[in-house]
Amino acid sequence: MSYCLNPNCSHPQNSSSRQTCAACGAQLVLRDRYRALQALAQGGFGATFLAQDVTLPGEPKCVVKQLRPSATSLEALDMARKLFAREAKTLGKIGSHPQVPRLLDYFEDCEQFYLVQEYINGLTLQQEIKRSGPFSEAGVKQFLSEILPTLQYLHSQQVIHRDIKPANIIRRHEDCKLVLIDFGAVKDQVSQTTSMSENTALTAFAVGTPGFAPPEQLAMRPVYASDVYALGVTCIYLLTGKSPKDLDYNSSTGEMLWQNKVQISDRFREVLQKMVEGSVRHRYQSPNDVLTALELEPYMDSLANSMAAQPSPVRKPKLPRMVKQATPTTTPVATTTSTYSGSNAAQSRAQMAAAIRARKANLTEVSHTPVQPPLPSVALTPAPSVLGAKPKTSPPRKLDADNLVLSYIKGRRDFASYDLSLLDLQRVDLSEVNFRAAKLDRTIFFKCILSGNDFSHASLKRTNFREAILTKAYFHSADLEGADLRGANLSYADLSEANLQNVNLCGANLTGAKVSDEQLAQAKVNWMTVRPNGKRGWF
Repeated sequence: MSYCLNPNCSHPQNSSSRQTCAACGAQLVLRDRYRALQALAQGGFGATFLAQDVTLPGEPKCVVKQLRPSATSLEALDMARKLFAREAKTLGKIGSHPQVPRLLDYFEDCEQFYLVQEYINGLTLQQEIKRSGPFSEAGVKQFLSEILPTLQYLHSQQVIHRDIKPANIIRRHEDCKLVLIDFGAVKDQVSQTTSMSENTALTAFAVGTPGFAPPEQLAMRPVYASDVYALGVTCIYLLTGKSPKDLDYNSSTGEMLWQNKVQISDRFREVLQKMVEGSVRHRYQSPNDVLTALELEPYMDSLANSMAAQPSPVRKPKLPRMVKQATPTTTPVATTTSTYSGSNAAQSRAQMAAAIRARKANLTEVSHTPVQPPLPSVALTPAPSVLGAKPKTSPPRKLDADNLVLSYIKGRRDFASYDLSLLDLQRVDLSEVNFRAAKLDRTIFFKCILSGNDFSHASLKRTNFREAILTKAYFHSADLEGADLRGANLSYADLSEANLQNVNLCGANLTGAKVSDEQLAQAKVNWMTVRPNGKRGWF
């Protein structure tokens, strides 16, 4: 299929063998290189097409943007050309960031302006929500942990995106990474701001999307915090599935009323509220500020409680008379004797900051601080009443979804023998993790990235792995009874000796997986299931 790029063509669709349009006679291959395949979108200043580069081996796909302003005045055309040139300049300036489409070409042909970008294969977050429903709190935090560094990079290049929204964020199919697209409304911070005396319709389009753009951006005074606001509104969309136009607003203040639409923790609610503050002064000023708030958020309640009272003195344990106290091998941690005073705001803030730093430095769940070795014990003869009694085993350690994701972001990869049942972890990246012998019954891993994970000997009864990426995962001797693996990618996974009783493998990809026919006979498969030999269907 070839698609004619002539804006006035009545029948733009042509066969792939044609070099000129059958309807209007226009050339179908731009600069003898780019052949448009289909139209993707059209906006106020241009149209976007899926194309292929016929000069390269394999004819890889790309995206061609054509300048096509809806207004016909000279002022409108001049404004459109400036915006087009600005987008090309910005993409070139950003360089080859892995989560921004690369600029491949920029040229003028037959008095038409074209911009060629890398093609990102995947679904936008808007499409994901419409297909699968809203995100969980953990899913939104994972989204922020990935997109905020990308946004911080843009700001470090003195670029304000000005049109962040779910439709402009694509989850790339190949690696499930988020890619920020559509830089048509970008603003170079060092350039002059467009004046309000210019065409109103054009400037209104240029500043972004209503509902996602903050007040100062609508007034043509965007700052870096404007992108933070749009990202906060995007998070609310991901949590509720509702666009800003579908939410209510305070008639007096104009504030978006979203808090009663979500089920999230109080602290995360405060973070989101500060992201979407109408006043720039009270909003987070940078993506790094949001990252810092998310990093400390799980500890704020416990810190506040621990600082509200005087610390109790540490008592040394009484030891049996025949035991000599061992000399500690670790350096004692310095303690402070100052108490929290609610009447002194400056002092309390300093104490809170110090406590946060101390807490972060000593969190055993995240930083793996070595524990002081126990004192040597004395071998005592047990009383007759307890002879033959079974030794007590400590209960498995637990983590909630937020702390698990936070620990992963901090670099931790070992959660062996943890009790992680019933957690909602959908759409998060938890690849290369050790879940050996962990309890993960009924945990939701919907659309998670779990490549290379060790689930050996784990309890995974009725766990939701729908559409998860489980390439090269290790399930040896795992109990997967009743698990949902519909549409999951299990290519080259090791399922040897795993219990697959009543496991749903409809639509799953088992290419190269290590699994026996006897195991698969216990599971549910259909014609969409890809067998270990790479062939689809089981009939």
